[in-house]
Amino acid sequence: MSFAAGADISLLIRKLETIITISDAERHAIERLPVMRRQLGAHQDIVRDGDQPTQCCLLIEGWAFRYKLLDEGKRQILSVHIPGDIPDLQSLHLPVMDHNLSSLTACTLAFIPHDALLDLTRNHPGVTAALWRDTLVDAAIFREWMTNIGRRSTLGRITHLFCELYLKLEAMGLARDHSCEMALTQSDIADAIGVSNVHVNRVLQELRGQGLLTLQGQRLVIHDWNELTKRAEFDPAYLHQERRPSP
Repeated sequence: MSFAAGADISLLIRKLETIITISDAERHAIERLPVMRRQLGAHQDIVRDGDQPTQCCLLIEGWAFRYKLLDEGKRQILSVHIPGDIPDLQSLHLPVMDHNLSSLTACTLAFIPHDALLDLTRNHPGVTAALWRDTLVDAAIFREWMTNIGRRSTLGRITHLFCELYLKLEAMGLARDHSCEMALTQSDIADAIGVSNVHVNRVLQELRGQGLLTLQGQRLVIHDWNELTKRAEFDPAYLHQERRPSP
């Protein structure tokens, strides 16, 4: 573990600036946060259900995900996170974790002590508003995931998930020209949308055959964005992005 550089914490600023305007004073205050960098391999728990953490983690590199594990070993992925996200921000005010947070790929994380975050929010109401807005956007994404799992077809679930992740990556400068990294395996996709791995494979083949997308290795290429969003019934309004990427 080592001290993180200023470039690391700047990812948090970049993320917040996708959903709200940050002043220069607020930016400087965030940059002064004490953070510690840590490397994790893929599929390692960052914090577990029942833990009482004293710090939050900022994702610097790699992907992470929240999940619940049932007694019989079945896994439900609750959300997927990319660089710039603080996926356990709620631990700042909810002392006991009610789910697990794990690395999906090899990750670089910057851990921020709760005390430092609380001091920051007490002294900078604008930062408090930014973090509050971030949690509200997080809740909006949860609502969309609930609708996705409960009411859309498997094709709609997969295409909606891909549209969401692409726009989040593009807003952070991690995707362009409708091409992006896709760290989710078919098994991960199945656990995120509540269907079998076999069903995911069949629908991906269908989408590829229709010329809508290509998913090869860890790369997603969307060939027809307008048609994909139509199939997904995708309206990006729930992401509440200040900087809306062009379709």
